[in-house]
Amino acid sequence: MAHRDAETRDTGTRDVVIAGAGIFGLAIAYAAIKSGMAVTVLEKARVGAGSSGGVLGALMPHMPARWNPKKEFQFQALLSLEDRIRQLEEETGLACQYRRCGRILPLTTPDKLEHHLERAEESRQCWRPEETGFSYTVEAAGSRSDWLSAAAAPFGIVYETLAARISPRAYLAALAEFVKKNGSLEEGVEVTGYDDESGTVHLAGGHEPIRTRQLVISGGFSAFDLIEKLTGERIGRGEKGQALLLEGAGLEDRPAIYCDGLYVVPHGDGTVAVGSTSDRHFQDDVPTPDRSRELIERATAFCPRLKGRAVLSEWAGIRPRCNKRDPLTGRLPGFRTTYAATGGFKISFGIAHLVADGMVAEMTGQPARHPLPATFRPEHHFGAT
Repeated sequence: MAHRDAETRDTGTRDVVIAGAGIFGLAIAYAAIKSGMAVTVLEKARVGAGSSGGVLGALMPHMPARWNPKKEFQFQALLSLEDRIRQLEEETGLACQYRRCGRILPLTTPDKLEHHLERAEESRQCWRPEETGFSYTVEAAGSRSDWLSAAAAPFGIVYETLAARISPRAYLAALAEFVKKNGSLEEGVEVTGYDDESGTVHLAGGHEPIRTRQLVISGGFSAFDLIEKLTGERIGRGEKGQALLLEGAGLEDRPAIYCDGLYVVPHGDGTVAVGSTSDRHFQDDVPTPDRSRELIERATAFCPRLKGRAVLSEWAGIRPRCNKRDPLTGRLPGFRTTYAATGGFKISFGIAHLVADGMVAEMTGQPARHPLPATFRPEHHFGAT
């Protein structure tokens, strides 16, 4: 690492510039620095200004059915995240409020009961509970009704132990602290263009261009604008989400609930996150009172323990969603030094560290322990649909 730092000071050229300080951008910066690269992160607003700065923090697995490389990648990410978080906390002295909390899913019809009994059987092969310790089980009606209303789950519940939660803002703060200490992070600096051949990064607001060996575009929803400018192709869109943070004293050890399209996620600091909505059409990224009322009404209907709890804060943001749903990660087609990592939508926090490992492996020409799935690759996202 020392050699790279000296080389960068002498030539003014970074090993990698990352455009965007959300969860993907900061996770890639962390992994790149750990690999010995000289890293600069440029963020046009502030750390977590986009959808990464939310409050929900739900780290939830895919269903153990129709297993494929994408689900296996996410499974491996969720298995390994706890150790990565503990290492980051030791390196920075900052807590990320991670906990393996588990998750409850209500069974509302006989068909859903039958369906999830089959999923529970499949989980024995996909999740390998004897090896990993994580289970996916169906419990009878009335189970855990002191948390999820029995009326919301007339045919029982699923209780799985792989799901976890984290404070998104605390996790970002720890990553940002590491990057500041071991690389460079500049807020209020927007990347507007890039010359792939010369490695010249163009910046807004009169900032002088900078040089890099590689650029990673990782600015959430706004990354699609820069990617389109460089490639001529629009491969994603934004969807607005809204969530609430409620007073949650006494609920810290409860599992997450997913019911009626909403998550209820208790956090270790005595708060409970509720969310989030998903609106393809939106005017801005500001929370709306009607949506907040809707969230409270829906959540308290299946989780009565939330009734009467004070709303501490409201959040809204525009989440990046690729047209082909899966994240975009890797070198852009036809480019030599231009990469992208965006479009994680609802799963970014759970997979960001493994995406970062795969991206850094690609940039350094090393084999990845867990290769990025084919559906994450740029070749899947660009070209004819």
